[in-house]
Amino acid sequence: MSQLNLAVEIGGLKLRNPVMNAAGVLGLSANLLKRVYEAGAGCVVTKSLGLHPRRGHPNPTLVAVEGGILNSMGLPNPGASYFANEVKRLKGMDIPVIASIFGSSPEEFIEVARILAESGADALELNYSCPTVGRERCLLDADPENIERVTSAVKDAVDLPIFVKLSPNVGDIVECAWASERGGADAITAVNTLKGLAIDAELRRPILSNIMGGLSGPALKPVALRCIWEITEEVEIPVIGCGGISTWRDAVEFLLCGANAIQIGTAIMYRGLEVFWEILEGVKGYLEVNGFTDVNEIVGLAHET
Repeated sequence: MSQLNLAVEIGGLKLRNPVMNAAGVLGLSANLLKRVYEAGAGCVVTKSLGLHPRRGHPNPTLVAVEGGILNSMGLPNPGASYFANEVKRLKGMDIPVIASIFGSSPEEFIEVARILAESGADALELNYSCPTVGRERCLLDADPENIERVTSAVKDAVDLPIFVKLSPNVGDIVECAWASERGGADAITAVNTLKGLAIDAELRRPILSNIMGGLSGPALKPVALRCIWEITEEVEIPVIGCGGISTWRDAVEFLLCGANAIQIGTAIMYRGLEVFWEILEGVKGYLEVNGFTDVNEIVGLAHET
């Protein structure tokens, strides 16, 4: 019987393993998230939730491009109060839940945070960085001063681990990571999608209704690894890696780069929920073959070379 330990602790949140879904992927109902957990994830992450229901952008909102997916959903969600009942259902099934939230003002962030905290969420992921909405809906983006201020305000308002999801669409992601740490964040999720655009040559116009979208999938992976490397060289809090993880080898590379846990997004679209089991089995095989007994032993090893 294997004696491998896959359990991790991220900012005080204890998980049975380091793999979870990325926000926005299968996160719109308790039933869907239950399937993610049953497929092997260590916890589940909700769709990004705002204070009020939001329809998002009109179609087309998603297009396959070389190396991944370009989406411009526009943060559609049923609102925090509605989804609070879904979180309660998940907690009734003893499933760890990270609630992804956004706001158009610091006060709105705090109100949404309180609603989800009261519903039983185990941690909050603050989405400051959606590239498919204007700053009026997700206002912080590349502003370290605002990141620190809002993170601190939410941290003071709720008694939960606070994770900050950062954008790669910035000049210096370390500045944003420092701001998150100063604001009291318990962990950083790196990274959100990379801003991009696709053109339809026949119609001679942008494909997405919102023109711009966020690139995810394998093409994002080198950018995400670079961001994680830079962040983990400079901050002390844990990092959850996200961006182009499709296989167990990708997952191992993120852990070696310094990520303490990982999120899977676009790969679910192509490989189904089986991707969670496949990645976990692959990571276990890597640990066994290389003489490790604990997944935490390989976190950040690439920095030692």
